[in-house]
Amino acid sequence: MGPADVEAVWRIESARIVAALTRLTGDFGLAEDAAQEAVAEALVAWPGRAPDNPGGWLMATARRRAIDAIRRRSALQSRYALLAAAPAAAADVDPDRIDDDVLALMFVSCHPVLSPPARVALTLRVVGGLSSEEIARAFLVPVPTVQARITRAKKTIAAAGVPFELPAAGERRERLGGVLSVLYVIFTEGSSATSGERLVRPDVAYEAIRLTRTLTALAPDEPEVHGLLALCELTAARFPARTGPDGSPVLLEDQDRRLWDVSAIRRGMDALAKASARGFGPYGLQAAIAAVHAAAPSVQATDWDRIVLLYEALGRVAPSPVVELNRAVAVAMASGPAQALSIVDELVAADRMPGSHLVPTVRGELLARLGRRSEARAELELAARLCGNERERSVLLAKVAALR
Repeated sequence: MGPADVEAVWRIESARIVAALTRLTGDFGLAEDAAQEAVAEALVAWPGRAPDNPGGWLMATARRRAIDAIRRRSALQSRYALLAAAPAAAADVDPDRIDDDVLALMFVSCHPVLSPPARVALTLRVVGGLSSEEIARAFLVPVPTVQARITRAKKTIAAAGVPFELPAAGERRERLGGVLSVLYVIFTEGSSATSGERLVRPDVAYEAIRLTRTLTALAPDEPEVHGLLALCELTAARFPARTGPDGSPVLLEDQDRRLWDVSAIRRGMDALAKASARGFGPYGLQAAIAAVHAAAPSVQATDWDRIVLLYEALGRVAPSPVVELNRAVAVAMASGPAQALSIVDELVAADRMPGSHLVPTVRGELLARLGRRSEARAELELAARLCGNERERSVLLAKVAALR
């Protein structure tokens, strides 16, 4: 069993191990450190002779490392006694069991006392099992920055006395939105990278899907959890057609829909049906929009009127300038560019998305469709200057060149 196999086991088991150790020791940082030490030991021990139960081996080793650390803390003998009295970990590990420890770990990692970047980094580290290097590569930030965020997050949680436990039912529902928003941010960065040379980072997006699927198993009665899973699956279904062989973007109207992942669409539709149990929330509505696209054989045959209605509903439930901008795009397809341009001009007048390349991108497209070529060219040039993703910028510059 080589390093890749150790990494695969760690990715699957890390959240369960860290969660169990945190519950036993009451020390979030100690639990994560002990789990990491167990992985380091596995990299040395497993190539010679792989254990029959890799997850149980990691749990038992991490537990021993935690005991060793607590032994060195003479003031924590009571905790040592509690941990030493716990049943043998290897025998307790059930690879098919998902328990409330992992859900508690998600709520701790996404606690409101942490900043949004810290929540994302900590969730990917302790729940997703990603290394600091992987997180840094995913979000194009230096490794020391990620490490500093994780270290500060652990200290903040300790200083705030955040307990390792599931919040009470009422508070859990309130804080579930924070957990979902972290997973949504992770998926969005994977599906539409904000910077760098790649348009899509599938590894990041699929990690968000994996974590969201875990959350649906832990909170099966929460419609918005299923809504987010549906949104992620239906969006990821288009990944195979979104870029060409050289990584260049392929616009929706030019995509070969035969490349769309039918299995992901089916999973997304199943999750959407569960999300509709008590009426759609914000994630469910976005998933419903993605479902309209998934069901359409082409852009021209898409039910744009339904998409406009869904965006109007989303604007009432979760108003934001991005929703308004997307509604404008749908209105342009359903009713023509003139009506859509008035919606975009209202966003510009209110300066609701300062510094974003999305507004001038959409405005430039609408102006081009109206035949106002010089104005369209100026808007698209502005969008290219503001865009941080190199692949997306190349598309904008190509449109500018076409307008000349």
